Amino acid sequence: MGQTIIEKIISRNTGQTVMPGDIVTVQVDRVMIHDIFIPFVAEKFKEMGFTRLWDPDKAVLIYDHLVPASQVDDTRHFRIGNEFAETYGMKHVHRSDGICHQLMTEALYVKPGDIVFGTDSHTTTYGCVGAFSSGIGYTEMASILGTGTMWIRVPETIKVVIEGTLPSNVTSKDVILRLIGDLRADGATYQALEFCGDTVEHMTVASRMTMANMAVEAGAKCALFTPDEKTAEYCRIPLTDRERSLTGDEDAVYSRTLHYRAEDLIPVLACPSQVDNIHPVRELAGTPIDQVFIGSCTNGRLEDLQRAAAVLKGKKVAPFVKLIVTPASRKVYEQALEDGTLAVLAKAGAIITHPGCGLCCGRTGGILSDNERVVATNNRNFLGRMGTSKVEIFLASPATAAACAVAGKIAVPE
Repeated sequence: MGQTIIEKIISRNTGQTVMPGDIVTVQVDRVMIHDIFIPFVAEKFKEMGFTRLWDPDKAVLIYDHLVPASQVDDTRHFRIGNEFAETYGMKHVHRSDGICHQLMTEALYVKPGDIVFGTDSHTTTYGCVGAFSSGIGYTEMASILGTGTMWIRVPETIKVVIEGTLPSNVTSKDVILRLIGDLRADGATYQALEFCGDTVEHMTVASRMTMANMAVEAGAKCALFTPDEKTAEYCRIPLTDRERSLTGDEDAVYSRTLHYRAEDLIPVLACPSQVDNIHPVRELAGTPIDQVFIGSCTNGRLEDLQRAAAVLKGKKVAPFVKLIVTPASRKVYEQALEDGTLAVLAKAGAIITHPGCGLCCGRTGGILSDNERVVATNNRNFLGRMGTSKVEIFLASPATAAACAVAGKIAVPE
């Protein structure tokens, strides 16, 4: 019997052939802890009686959610994080270098076939390079830090086949939003999403990151793409048969298979206040807005900023509308500065902020108040996510968000 990608990754790691439902112990290749959870991880690590990290080179600590500090207690997280890193010899600490999920692949911490866990639900992002990555709690993280192992149940897999050429105003964000709308928020619970088809093959690694990032919004345990030449170039590794073989076998067993024709896809929005409340942008066109946010670990990469700049070039943000742009990392910021993207955005009237999570997680940089409406490129639109519980959040692609900023209302990108 053939295997899915996730079954191959786990089989290689454990040295045994696995099937969905099997409970196995894996050797962890890398872990990520961010600033919100480091105090709790440190406390549990001590409670468990550990005195050293299983491998200081495999643990990454990233300050991104709480920078710059917006509450008095934020500095406690920094202090505890610094003490933990120094005490246990952590070699990889990033202070304000960007968003954790951007940095984990950008800084080459994750490679195809790796098994990676992080203290954030959107750790599924690293499936863009063919890694099994998933979010866990701080108790599980403390255990991994001490042992280097983690038990898991092998997930079933949903195969998603996308064929054809996407319309010019449709991006991978529209694709994943459509899929979440079809699956619903619990439709892929504890399953792997495996993406394939010539549409996916033509996508950039950055576009695949957007889709893997939001897989968890359908309940998925992970999302996986077969490594190819683009992956190898991004990860700075040779593309060998080992990487190429991380693809679903023809006789692999899937829990279900979904087929999409790219030409049929259109710009969509996730409407308040659920990620699976998906509607075509054209149905909401004309709805007044107060703010636009372009950034986050979902859509803060260079190609996202470039796409927004293409819409905004030669135009101005509508009066009384705020456009906030947050690059996903310092590297992205620098690239966008060098190629003129930030200049275009700034000239249009955008407020460009320090790289980080910021507004997406309801911290610094543009919190909204009662009855305000925002179009944003991040991954969640739950009540109270970006301000008060009376804020309406619409999730969109960078192209749609930029078009809305110019129009001052929800608008279809041309």
